[in-house]
Amino acid sequence: MRSFRPRAEDVVGFDRKAPDPPPPDCTYIPVDVTSDESVDKGLQTVLDHHGREIASVIHLAAYYSFSGEDDSKYDEVTVEGTRRVLRGLRQAQLKVEQFIFSSTMLVHKPAEPGQFINEDWPLEPSWAYPESKVRTEKLICEERGDIPAVLLRIAGVYDDRCHSIPLAHQIQRIYERQITSRLYSGETAHGQAFLHTDDLVDAIELAVDARASLPPELPVLLGEPNVLSYDELQHTLGRLIHGESWETHEVPSPLAKAGAWLQDHIPGQDPFVKPWMIDRANDHYAIDISRARKLLDWEPKRSLREALPKMVEVLKADPGQWYEDNGLTQPDGEG
Repeated sequence: MRSFRPRAEDVVGFDRKAPDPPPPDCTYIPVDVTSDESVDKGLQTVLDHHGREIASVIHLAAYYSFSGEDDSKYDEVTVEGTRRVLRGLRQAQLKVEQFIFSSTMLVHKPAEPGQFINEDWPLEPSWAYPESKVRTEKLICEERGDIPAVLLRIAGVYDDRCHSIPLAHQIQRIYERQITSRLYSGETAHGQAFLHTDDLVDAIELAVDARASLPPELPVLLGEPNVLSYDELQHTLGRLIHGESWETHEVPSPLAKAGAWLQDHIPGQDPFVKPWMIDRANDHYAIDISRARKLLDWEPKRSLREALPKMVEVLKADPGQWYEDNGLTQPDGEG
């Protein structure tokens, strides 16, 4: 919100737990998108205190879980929450110039190394989270009325302290020299695109600035065009953390799935790798950002390759704080 303040007369944020105090010159309104009453009350507050005209609604609320299960919250929060916001905007007769939705590149069918996914690539989500994003994108196109919509299909987000759940767990496994850090059930030449948080904010700012010139319905892929393979990530992290290369050995998928199932059923254990993830180990996502370059005049200024040394530096300087920041539990006897 701070980044939008210099370019907007009013910056208002909806959140379930609005911080007190909010950032300077910004307003936070407590809103729960699963409640008609809460959304209507929040939009009425916007109307009463900030007027009827809204440059852009940036909709980031969604449910996410690595359980792999089709939790009802995907519909309650992601799908119906979005419907509730769009209908509320219309019912309040707010004049909205743009609706930006944070989707994911995972709505697309995976590619093969050497292929680059663009916005016309087939939609073929393979688990509950991207499936909910596909349903919500469809809903937006049906419910937006005359509000132009931008569907940002975003790569895996990280920052200089990591704050990427799968990447943090990969770093943890290598840092702790876990046996599983040297095992993988997929092709190590495959990988997935990432995107620095600051580059994502830049893209959203540019989308807001360009709102008058964009098509009424616009899906846009956002991510770094250079994808690090799983093998390169492993070797890079091994050298940064321990000063040595990190060889990875392929494990047959049935054996890997059985091992993940067993770990998941050990009392007191909550391993990150779940059996359903084994089927996704071969997924490869490299993306073509030509549309973002052309219509938003955007391309990433940061790269995961340059950020990895910063992440490891922060980890080594204060392991306890790094683990806490990334929602990880330190090994027994440490911390």
